[in-house]
Amino acid sequence: MSSRAAPGNATDRQAIGQIALVGLFVTALVTAQLTAAKVLALPLPTELPVVGATVTLPGAALAYALTFFASDCYAELYGRHAAQVLVNVAFALNFVVLLLVWSTIQAPGRNPAFAETFAAALAPSINIVLGSLVAYLVSQNWDVIIFHKIRAFTGREQLWFRNLVSTASSQAIDTVIFIGIAFYIAPRLLDVGPVLPTAALVGLIVGQYLLKLLIAVVDTPFVYLAVRLIGRVSAKPDPGAFGN
Repeated sequence: MSSRAAPGNATDRQAIGQIALVGLFVTALVTAQLTAAKVLALPLPTELPVVGATVTLPGAALAYALTFFASDCYAELYGRHAAQVLVNVAFALNFVVLLLVWSTIQAPGRNPAFAETFAAALAPSINIVLGSLVAYLVSQNWDVIIFHKIRAFTGREQLWFRNLVSTASSQAIDTVIFIGIAFYIAPRLLDVGPVLPTAALVGLIVGQYLLKLLIAVVDTPFVYLAVRLIGRVSAKPDPGAFGN
C-alpha cells in the first residue's frame, strides 16, 4: 500500500507546487505593476562610488525579483517550454491588469477627493509602463533561455550555477532596458516622465543592479528548497523541454 501512496503523494505535491509557483509569479508580477510608481530610497551602510549613500529604485523592484525566483524554479521542475508559456502568458495578462486599473480609475467615484488620490497612486506613467513591458518581455525570456542553455551542459547538477547566471544576467538586461526606456528614451522622444542626466541614469542602473544581484545570490538556497519540496516531474518531458 505504501508503494502506491508514494507516487500519488508525489503527484499531488507536484500539482500543488506548480499552482503555487504560477500563483507566486503572477502575484509578484501584479504587485510589481501596482507598486512601480513609488520610488524607494534605501540607505547604504557606506557610500559607494557612482551609487552614493542611497540606492534609488522603483518599488516594483523588490516584488519583481520574486518573478525570477518563481520562473527559475518552474523552469527547473517543468522544462523550458512550460516556463516560456508561463512568462509569455503572464506578459499578455499584464495588459489585463492595466485595463482593469485604468477602467477603475475612469469610473465615476462616490468621493471625488478619494478618487483623485486613488488615481494619483495607481495610474501608471506611460514611461514606466513602456519600460517595464519591454524589459519584462526581453529579460524574462532571456532568463528561461540561458537557464536551459546551461542546463543542457550540466544536466541536473549545478542548479546554483544556472540559477545565479540566468538571474544575474537577466536582471542586468532588465535594469538597463527599464531605466533606459523609462528615464532616457521615453522622456526625450515622447516627452513623458522626468529627464535625468547621464550620471543619474548610471547611478540608478548600478545601484539597482547591485541590489538585484544580492537578491539573486540570496534566493539560491530557496530555489534548492523549492525543487526539493516539490520534486521533479517523473514523466518524460517534451523533446524541447530541456534542450536548446
